[in-house]
Amino acid sequence: MKVILFGATGMVGQGVLRECLLDAGVESVLAVGRSPTGQRHAKLREIPHDDLWIFRAYESQLTGYDACFFCLGVSSVG
Repeated sequence: MKVILFGATGMVGQGVLRECLLDAGVESVLAVGRSPTGQRHAKLREIPHDDLWIFRAYESQLTGYDACFFCLGVSSVG
């Protein structure tokens, strides 16, 4: 399975990323977010992107995935 993950640096997104990287059934993870995850893994590819509403430049890279985790949000602190 190929996965796209939005918000991989947040509290929930970090947990989702960890589980995806550990799962043998997940062959690749594309993390899209404003900040890099700081992780290195053979399955992980990242697209750092400031404006999470406009994806025309990356549109062709966002196809062919089996699942999408949308973990964007504001913490209770923010």
